[in-house]
Amino acid sequence: SGAQIISYELAMTTAAAGVILAASSFGLREIVGAQSGTWLGFIPRWNLFLQPLGFLIFFVAAFAETNRLPFDLPEAEAELVAGYHTEYSSMKFALIQMAEYINMITVAVLCTNLFLGGWHSGLPGILPEGHPLFGFAYFTLKVAALLFVYIWVRGTLPRFRYDQLMHFGWKGLLPA
Repeated sequence: SGAQIISYELAMTTAAAGVILAASSFGLREIVGAQSGTWLGFIPRWNLFLQPLGFLIFFVAAFAETNRLPFDLPEAEAELVAGYHTEYSSMKFALIQMAEYINMITVAVLCTNLFLGGWHSGLPGILPEGHPLFGFAYFTLKVAALLFVYIWVRGTLPRFRYDQLMHFGWKGLLPA
């Protein structure tokens, strides 16, 4: 678990550093503010379009950081006995599951703020942006889309072996 966290934390931090450098600020409000408007009148100024490889690296490393499939080796939830899940029931099990989903939501919120323009719609000519409820709706839809991808990947990809996990983190994501 410790080796996995260190391996993927480096790649995720490096991808976030590109966004911080582009916005010239560590503040999330300033990072989101730097993503308002469009390029050429129709391409949103999101960091997703400015740094697509950084977004991909950040999102994949976020999967590994939250120990979700295909990076769920510390939990071994997909094994025959279902890992540590057999030892807990009732409220303890519910708290563990809620903690995992809170981690997913936190990473999706951070990814939305860093790469998807936060509360900005990205299309100011088509979608109104002035009212705070619109910003909340755009933000919620983006977070929900990322959570959908989280759940979709969990249902479609097999788990990595440990050597593949380390190889992908150190020789794949970090150099990219």
